[in-house]
Amino acid sequence: VQRLIISIIKMKLINFIVCCLAVLLITGPVTAGPIAAGVCYAGCAAVVVACFAAAGFTFGTVPGAQIAAVPALAGCNAAFGVCEAACVAALLTPTP
Repeated sequence: VQRLIISIIKMKLINFIVCCLAVLLITGPVTAGPIAAGVCYAGCAAVVVACFAAAGFTFGTVPGAQIAAVPALAGCNAAFGVCEAACVAALLTPTP
């Protein structure tokens, strides 16, 4: 009975390994996720630069305390954070 159980376990393990190898051989590599994330990050940066410019400031040169004090800049900064967080999905999503 023990030999039968061991034999069944070995067969299941071999079947599992064969299935894993088949999946790895059938699926192709996915490499465009980082490219999509880079495009997304660039888009976010372009929008936040335009937002800061519309408020009369230059993005990257304003201290954090001033950003928090000016409501328009705080809104730009918050939207930038949301946009950057959404780009993580582009990084992690398989893109052929």
